[in-house]
Amino acid sequence: MITNASGLAFEELSIGDRWQSATRTIELRDIQQFAELTGDHDRLHTDEEFASQGPFGQPVAHGMLGMSILAGLSSTAPLVQTAALIDVRNWSFCKPIFPGDTLRAITEIVDIKPHGRRHGQVHWYRQLLNQKGEKVQEGTLVTLVMRAKPLSTRPVRTDSAHGDLMARVVPSQEESTSELQPVSIRLE
Repeated sequence: MITNASGLAFEELSIGDRWQSATRTIELRDIQQFAELTGDHDRLHTDEEFASQGPFGQPVAHGMLGMSILAGLSSTAPLVQTAALIDVRNWSFCKPIFPGDTLRAITEIVDIKPHGRRHGQVHWYRQLLNQKGEKVQEGTLVTLVMRAKPLSTRPVRTDSAHGDLMARVVPSQEESTSELQPVSIRLE
């Protein structure tokens, strides 16, 4: 297994890599705090008496709480240099999560694609399992992961008024001519 204290870069990841997270036990207070945070006070989650008469016989965690727990558990298994979450695909809520359930995340890379000079796109198939090994949620999350070293394909200059990096694309008025001048680019 590859380890990197600052997180794995895009180039260190491969299709088929797989991780298992630490565990987290969901308490009734987690469900209540999530309801307060989101404003979702559906009685199925927050009213023990009402929920006891419902399909599960007790309160259940919000589906999005489970997804959030999965995001947290999988954020260190593996630890990667994530730039952004860009898509959630085919997400399924398979079984309810009850107070007292102990959850863990299983993560597997199912696809990798280049994405610009600074990032790569990684497709993570993730499963959230309870203490019985039952799948409670699953789906694919797509993230952008930083490259170890950005790809460089063109020269840049830093002579703008604010010192920003600026690509040399359009000649200034003094340099303008009726014909385009060839530019040589050195690829490394």
